[in-house]
Amino acid sequence: MQKLIAGNWKMNGLASSLAEIEALKGLTGQATCDIVVCPPFTLIEKAVAASKDSAILVGAQDCHAQSKGAYTGDVSAEMLAEIGARFVILGHSERRSAYREADASVAAKAATAQKSGLTSIICVGETRAERDDGTAIEVVRAQLEGSIPEGASSSNTAIAYEPVWAIGTGLIPTVEQIEEVHSAVRKVLEERIRADGRSVRILYGGSVKASNAAAIFQVPNVDGALVGGASLKASEFAGIIAAAV
Repeated sequence: MQKLIAGNWKMNGLASSLAEIEALKGLTGQATCDIVVCPPFTLIEKAVAASKDSAILVGAQDCHAQSKGAYTGDVSAEMLAEIGARFVILGHSERRSAYREADASVAAKAATAQKSGLTSIICVGETRAERDDGTAIEVVRAQLEGSIPEGASSSNTAIAYEPVWAIGTGLIPTVEQIEEVHSAVRKVLEERIRADGRSVRILYGGSVKASNAAAIFQVPNVDGALVGGASLKASEFAGIIAAAV
């Protein structure tokens, strides 16, 4: 299957940062993977315009579970779709931790994203303590089972495995650890979505760089990457994209 490389800008970027999308267009004209850039809400519409006539798609970093209502400060999936977003990241560890987002909340958001025509990138991953005490697989499996909504398919869902302890730390699991978790994720997908679960893309995230991307992409069941800091610079992000062959 064609790999998916998604960049999560997190709470970074002003209008001047759109120059990185312009630069990325020039660096990825021959890319053989799907490319998604997820800037902050304030830049989504401008990013859609900046990426016009290129292979770059635009996504958001979160959405509300309801399509409208008295939810001050929130943004719905329908609103995101209207301004051109095609993807949305859901259940990122930073939101699960800082905002206490539960699996059921992630599933509800993914369901409304699905109805609005967005593809959800549902994030799962264990902490350092959970890795050390040997419960990583159980934690990831439980998160995934609780976060996948009814109607999930390879056309509207991707999964991102992000070991919390590797995000922004420079630490990276071993190839064997990545393979073990991605294999477990694939098993859950096949149990929940049946045959189509084999086609749902599973991304790896956690200190992915141009220098280590090729090795990570060789791991079975790694179908792309969810990239944090390295996606903020077109030159670094393009190196990761180039490795996705």
